[in-house]
Amino acid sequence: MSTTSPVTLVASDLDRTLIYSAAALDLAMPDAEAPRLLCVEVYGHKPLSYMTETAAALLTEVAGSTVFVPTTTRTREQYHRIHLPGPAPQYAICANGGHILVDGVSDRDWQAQVEARIADECAPLTEIRAHLATTADPAWLLKERVAENLFAYLVVERSLLPEEWVKELAVWAQERGWTVSLQGRKIYAVPVPLTKSAAMNEVARRSGATRTLAAGDSLLDADLLLAADLGWRPGHGELADHDWRAPHVVALEERGGAAGEEILRRFLAASAG
Repeated sequence: MSTTSPVTLVASDLDRTLIYSAAALDLAMPDAEAPRLLCVEVYGHKPLSYMTETAAALLTEVAGSTVFVPTTTRTREQYHRIHLPGPAPQYAICANGGHILVDGVSDRDWQAQVEARIADECAPLTEIRAHLATTADPAWLLKERVAENLFAYLVVERSLLPEEWVKELAVWAQERGWTVSLQGRKIYAVPVPLTKSAAMNEVARRSGATRTLAAGDSLLDADLLLAADLGWRPGHGELADHDWRAPHVVALEERGGAAGEEILRRFLAASAG
């Protein structure tokens, strides 16, 4: 009589969850006590994103013992700039669930399903972009971008950004089937059906996962955390700022790079338990 071993899927956000810019690392300790760092992303010929060496070793363990799925709002091009330690993931989720990569290549069937649902349920991207263009103030708007022809985002001067404008945008977008998320200097406008959780559930089905673990720091990670069997959020980020909680999601106290380490320790302990 044969028994099937349980399969744990770990779906984790990347930026400000597992990997960090120099500023986001939050190295509050004396310089002589700071951890050694591993650069995992170079952009414009300059180092951009880091993990502590401890986090890198922990991630190697996680990726070797679970179905580890990087789960990011980044485009495919932006994701491919990242070189994580450990074995290359078979699956990755990009564009907030718009693309499931299988061995680095987007699955066309999934892509078509997502695009069809957005077309059926949401106002077109052109309408959203037009509204952003006419209401954003050049005094604080730095850039306007479209990601994978699926969603839009603005890069802003955060100190000049009116909080009321963001709230009004969120209400306007919600009426049209879109959601708004403010993360650092970026304001995202994303179709409601475009979710990390749907993509995670599809990867879980394909991989035969019997348990799902997740981590993330932003409001765009909330659905992912809610869909997982167990989740963690760091002590920094959009979710922490809103004191967002769920019964099966652990709100960690650690911030910055230390939070990345702790999340990976929790992944290991939960997958072994």
